Amino acid sequence: MAPHDLRRPFKRAAISDQQKRRELSLLRQAQNRRDAQQQARCLASSILSLQSQVPEPEPQQSDIELETVPETEQESGDLSKDLDVRRASKLRGPEARKWFARQLMLPEWMIDVPDRLSQDWYVFARPAGKRCFVVSSNGTTVSRQRNGSILHHFPSALPAGAKTRDGSGSALSYCILDCIFHELDQTYYVIDMVCWNGYSLYDCTAEFRFYWLNSKLEESGACNPPSYYHKYRFSAVPVYTCDQSGLYAAYSGVVPYVKDGLLFYNKHAHYQTGNTPLVLVWKDENCSQYVIDTDSKGQIPSQQQVVLELQDDGKLVTSDNPPVLFGCLDGDIIQKVW
Repeated sequence: MAPHDLRRPFKRAAISDQQKRRELSLLRQAQNRRDAQQQARCLASSILSLQSQVPEPEPQQSDIELETVPETEQESGDLSKDLDVRRASKLRGPEARKWFARQLMLPEWMIDVPDRLSQDWYVFARPAGKRCFVVSSNGTTVSRQRNGSILHHFPSALPAGAKTRDGSGSALSYCILDCIFHELDQTYYVIDMVCWNGYSLYDCTAEFRFYWLNSKLEESGACNPPSYYHKYRFSAVPVYTCDQSGLYAAYSGVVPYVKDGLLFYNKHAHYQTGNTPLVLVWKDENCSQYVIDTDSKGQIPSQQQVVLELQDDGKLVTSDNPPVLFGCLDGDIIQKVW
């Protein structure tokens, strides 16, 4: 047999665009964390060096100024996101609608099987209903839909969520939950936790956020039946690891709500606004009644519609990042359309 006959052709499987973006997103998270840690170390070393240089028990005015400047800079840098969330919890009117309309973390369609699916991903059945942010602050609770408009204004058992006899809590106490309101049982199903009792979870992993969600939500009494100070019940959704039994339970298991597909969360994903490849959605006719568009009567139209963006060079693309190219229009057709 010739030597070349012993060699078998081998070609490495191509990495999908979605997988590349997942890897880049995780790399950005890690880099941001390293930058924050490095900034904290620099701050600590600078403060310690200043203290060693000035051993007197009563420092002069110039020494005080040198020490407070880096502390102020660090505080403004590390807490900027927390301050934004704290201010946003008190926004009203058009400003609140504008802010909340761009704060939800949105999934991408699942177009491939992620690497290490069984080790690094969670899955759960998405409840059918209205996606919204639920914010409790200053003794009241407000839910806002994806466009930022108010869905409900009500008292709740969430921290600072109702004006009870014991008071509405600290002014710094607030909560922001990512929920889906299920009309049939009038329940807010919590799919993620963004802030809890004034503590921001934006830079925490999904693994930690889901752990806190299940423990803190039950402790608060928000899962109790409705009452005078708690108008709507809250409930966490059952979350599974993406092994064979977990996938089967999420896909075929019985849940107390109408399913609208499956949501997949990367365990290491931080909560980031907008579309992200670290959260995926899957729908088919077995796990969602909305797998295709229907009209107001629930009937399937003869044609399905899709919304594309027409770029300046005539390309028709989706709103994904990066966009998916569907086609290209020549100048004559563009002139007729406009």
